[in-house]
Amino acid sequence: MTGETNYIRLLDGAHQLLRAPLIVVWDRLSTHISKTMQALVAERDWLTVVLLPGYAPELNPVEGLWAHIKRSLANLAVRTLSELETLLRQRLKAMQYRHTILGGFLAGTGLALDRPDGPSIRRSQ
Repeated sequence: MTGETNYIRLLDGAHQLLRAPLIVVWDRLSTHISKTMQALVAERDWLTVVLLPGYAPELNPVEGLWAHIKRSLANLAVRTLSELETLLRQRLKAMQYRHTILGGFLAGTGLALDRPDGPSIRRSQ
């Protein structure tokens, strides 16, 4: 199975679970911008993909999330990687219910949640 197939299966599953259109903000990983991925995206009228510029961590809301999580780990000493993984999973799980903070990460990028007409892969300016 290709990387593109795995990503599309994940997005198809999220769409079925949420029963709503999806807007995905992607970096320029080769799998995200391949011709195969462009074709798979074009087949899904409920999916909009916005591509970030080549290097723009300030436009990636996930960077804000990770910075927030990392600050909460300052001066933390764990004994094993498993312990660290468990703690990170707990913090990320708790974060999904903090919509105001998550919205702040997106707002901090200046990105808009408008949806262009039809399926597309948009390039951020």
